[in-house]
This record gives sequence, C-alpha cells and structure tokens, in this order.
Amino acid sequence: MSDYETPVTARQLDQAALTTFVERKWHDEIVPALTDYIAVPAKSPAFDPDWVKHGFLERVVTDAAQWAQRQAVRGLKVEVVRLPGRTPVIFFESPATKSGSTDTILLYGHLDKQPEFDGWRSDLGPWTPKLDDGKLYGRGGADDGYAIYAGLTALAALDAQGIERPRCVGLIETCEESGSYDLLPYVDALRDRLGSVSLVVCLDSGAGNYDQLWLTTSLRGLVSGNLEVQVLDEGIHSGGYGGIAPSSFRIMRQLFDRLEDAASGELLPADFHCPTPANRLREAEATGRILGDEVWRNVPWACGMDGRLALPTTTDPQRALLESTWLPSLAVTGAAGLPALEDAGNVLRPRTAFKLSLRLPPLVDAAEAVEKLRALLEVDPPYNARVTFSPDAGAATGWNAPELSPWLARALNDASRAHYGADAAYMGQGGTIPLMKVLKDGFPKSQFMVCGVLGPKSNAHGPNEFLHIAYAKKLTATVAEVIAAAP
Repeated sequence: MSDYETPVTARQLDQAALTTFVERKWHDEIVPALTDYIAVPAKSPAFDPDWVKHGFLERVVTDAAQWAQRQAVRGLKVEVVRLPGRTPVIFFESPATKSGSTDTILLYGHLDKQPEFDGWRSDLGPWTPKLDDGKLYGRGGADDGYAIYAGLTALAALDAQGIERPRCVGLIETCEESGSYDLLPYVDALRDRLGSVSLVVCLDSGAGNYDQLWLTTSLRGLVSGNLEVQVLDEGIHSGGYGGIAPSSFRIMRQLFDRLEDAASGELLPADFHCPTPANRLREAEATGRILGDEVWRNVPWACGMDGRLALPTTTDPQRALLESTWLPSLAVTGAAGLPALEDAGNVLRPRTAFKLSLRLPPLVDAAEAVEKLRALLEVDPPYNARVTFSPDAGAATGWNAPELSPWLARALNDASRAHYGADAAYMGQGGTIPLMKVLKDGFPKSQFMVCGVLGPKSNAHGPNEFLHIAYAKKLTATVAEVIAAAP
C-alpha cells in the first residue's frame, strides 16, 4: 500500500503549514509552469479554426496533464479525454479520504485562451510572459490557466497534512472562450464518473479587490454573432452615387436603433431583460459600500486634452454593479467591410459587417434570445438591403447561484479571514461561464464556490493581462480550507 493509499485520521488543519506548502509549490512549480503556458498561443477554437493542425491546445493540455500526474494527491488518476472532432478535456479524480463520505467536489477551469488583442505595453506581449512586481503578465495565466495547478495544489496541501476530505474530481476544458460548446458532450459522457456533486469549485471568475476572498453569485449569458448589411455588389464612387445608393453603414445604424438606445446604451427589447432578485440588490448595495468609486475608477479611461477623465454611464457604485451584472449590454467587438484608414478612398462601400456581443441577464434564456435577436435585425430591412445575422456557436445562458449552505458560508468567511485578514465578499460578474448553468441544472442540490483572480486592472481578454500571484496563492490556500470543511 502506497503512502497515498493509507487511511488518514481526522486532524486539525495547520494553517501555517498550509501557507508554507502553497507558497513553495507556487514558487517552485506553478509560476514556471504558467510561464511556459503563457508562451503558447493556445487560442480557443473560435479564434483558431485550425487548432488541430497548429497543436497549441494539445501542447498546453499535455503539459498540464503531465504536471498533474506528478502531484502527491491520494489515489490521483489523470486522463486526457477525447471525443471525435472536439477539443480535449482533462479529467482527474481522487477518492475520498473522509470515512463514509459519498459526496464529490468538482473543480473546474480551462486552458484555452482569447486572441492577442492590441495595445500591450511596449515591454509586454500576449505570448511573452513577464514577471513584474508580483504580477505574471501574458495571455491566459489569470483566465484561467492557473486553475488546474491551484486546484491540485489545494488537494495536495490537505493530503500532506492528512486532512480528511470528500472525493474530488476535476474538469479542465479547452473550449470555454468559444462558449463551451464542446464541453457539454463531455459532461454527458462523464456524468457517471462525476458522481454525486455536492460542491463546484470554479476558479475562472473575478475579484472586486485583492484584499479579501470574492465569491461570484451570478453570471450573465452571452449571444454573439456577425451582423452584415449588403447594399451593392461592388464599391462605387461616393461622389457619383452618394445620395442615390444608401450607405450600408447608415442602414446598420438604423438596425442598431431597433436594439439599443444610442443615448443611454439601454437595450430596448423587453425580452432581453429580467427582474433582479431582491438578494442581489442587497448584495450590490453591500459591495458598493466596500468598493465605492473604485467600481468605475479602475476602468482605463481615456483623458481629453484638458486632462479630465471620461465619465462612466453612472457614478453610483450600486447602480454600476447592477448595470454590469443584471442588465443586458451590447458591444461591437469586430468589423469587416471597412478598409484601413490609410486605404480608405472615396468609395461607397458595398457592405458593412459587425461582430456583436450581447450580454444577457442571468435569468434570460440564450437560445430564445438568439432567435429574437435574429428576427429583430433581419425582418423588414431598410431599403430592402440584404441583412443577415449569423450567430456564433455556443450561445450561453447565464447563472444565478443558489443560497449558500450554512457550512459553506461559514467556511468561506473563516478561510477569507485566515488568509486575507478580511471577511469574504460577494458580487455578480458580467462575464459568462457556460458550465455553471449546466452543472446547476444537472446537480440541483449542489453548492457553488465560483471565484478567481481577475481583480482590478488584470484585464482578461484585453492588453496587459496579468495574474496577481500573491492573491492567487491566498486563493489556493482558501480553496484548500473550504474543501477541508466540506461535510
């Protein structure tokens, strides 16, 4: 019988030893592993259709799985699961060390990344990792390549002390940034092996500051796709035909007026809204008191010539939190049919196309929203122009967390005080983690610890993304404490 198979007896967790274990693991193994990981352009399949040929997702999966197999976690089994035509998933499992425990804790993360984006600092880049002032810069480290490393370190830290815990499994995907459309078949294929999930630990979310543990209580949904307006078969002289042929851009503006109030940014269709639950209103009020104006001041605003900051849609902290978590919002994230400025001649362009990103409140069904959005944009187009909306795969419905069980609320607060010196705090997030809704539906009695390292200015998806290492170390220890407290 190996050291990792011998039964353990109930022991009191030594927090100092836990901190030391986590610190050493991050310094000796995790930071070097994440440095290598950041250097690999393992973009999600939506941004790299030739991902199989390029092999970058395969490389980060192989590296993470090999690291996982070396960890001193009792009875750990690690497998790279592959379904035909789909991005791979890492599945790991470790049996319960707590006598009589029949529950399972599921740890979740992903290894695929967003594309490069521009605007990186001159000494930084998406695939050039750099450690600077306690922050590890580069694409994907915080969102959220660190998850598998932190999750298994938390388990190893408990096993090193002989602390009893439930059975733990891990699900690390490579399609999250594309909407997790590849993950759902894996969940179905692995359902029997997942077991009776009582707690989900998701490490793919954010933090309001770096001073305490932050729990995510809701996530918005997402519908994205390409909206194209075509008027002409080819470009024509704007002087000769401007005023006869309508501008495709002007038609695009009219379509946007169906969807959004241009002055306020409010989404007009009632179908894209839902009531905000009373507990989330109270939560936003409490979080607004904690963060104050930092809710909006942390945005990298552009300054005018007079040095005044650009202003947000609201300076009220509670309102700002609700606007970004429980109300829909629209962003244009890409465009086609527009030549570069230096190439723009006096031509009436034949087409304009925009990539739309529509964030939906947590309780709005994404599949229904896709069809309503398509009808809104395509029906009765101005000037009988050719208008098409092509939704992306992976439309995702949002998620609203169940009420915390007393044991979990207590464990979260105790762990936050132990490792951050402050109570745990709670807030919604405006982003999307598609698996959370799937798991809530599949395991309706489960509890959720949705958290992460994406705090102020960490800038996931944009330039200068960084992982705040000190915060991540504390989060790793906090996860270990919560798992140890599970009934």
